[in-house]
Amino acid sequence: MHMSSGLRIKAPNDPDYDAKGPYSDHWYLYTGDENRFHYAATRPPQWSPNTVGRYRNTGPTLINYLVRLGVEGRRDRYHAFPERALFDKLGIRSMVLETDTHGNFLTQGYVLASGRDWARLGNLYLPDGMWKNERILPEGFVKFVSSVAPAWQLDQNPEYGGLFWINGVNRLPIPKDAFFMGGAGDRFVIIVPSHDLVIVRLGRYKGIRESFAAFYSLLQLLMEAVPKS
Repeated sequence: MHMSSGLRIKAPNDPDYDAKGPYSDHWYLYTGDENRFHYAATRPPQWSPNTVGRYRNTGPTLINYLVRLGVEGRRDRYHAFPERALFDKLGIRSMVLETDTHGNFLTQGYVLASGRDWARLGNLYLPDGMWKNERILPEGFVKFVSSVAPAWQLDQNPEYGGLFWINGVNRLPIPKDAFFMGGAGDRFVIIVPSHDLVIVRLGRYKGIRESFAAFYSLLQLLMEAVPKS
C-alpha cells in the first residue's frame, strides 16, 4: 500500500523513464490481455521492500490479488464482494469496477462513479471509517493511509501514504492534514479533516492544464470560505 514494494516495473514516474522506449509495464497493467494479477506477481525485485518509494501499479494490483484469494478462499462471491462489503453500506449505486479479461478487478484505475458517489466514499474517511455507527474500516486505518510512507520520506519526496496522496510537497493549496485520491486527468477526491470537508473534482482529460489552474484557484477560495471545524 505504500508503493514501495521494490518490484521491478517500468513506470512513467521513474527518473530514468524514456517515453520513446519500450511500452511500459505500468500501462500494460491497464491494457494487456494476460492475467494482470499473475503478471504483477511475477515481476522480479529491483530494491529491498520499503526502501524506495515509486508510483508503480504492481502494488495495488497485488493487493487486489490478495483480496480475490481471501474472498474466494472463504467461498464468497468475488464479483459481488465490493457491493456487499462497501458500496451497499454507503449508499453507493453508480460505481463500476472494471476487470481485465480474466475477471480481475483493476482498482488501480478503471473505476467509474458519479461525483456524489465519490463524495460518499471520501466521507467514509472523515469519521475514521465509521458509517451510521458501524465500523467499516479498521480503527487506525485512516491514519495509516494519510501518513507519509517511510520509503517516500527517505526519498525526500513526502507525497504518498497508503494508496492515498499526501499534500507533503504543497502541490495543492490545502492544509497539511489533507489527503486525496488522484486519477487520470487530474480527477480528485480530497479529504480535508481539519475543515470536515470532502472535495470531488471530475472532468475531461482534454485541457487538463488549463482546467487545473482554475481548480487550484477554486481550492484557495474554498479554504477561505469553509472554516476549520
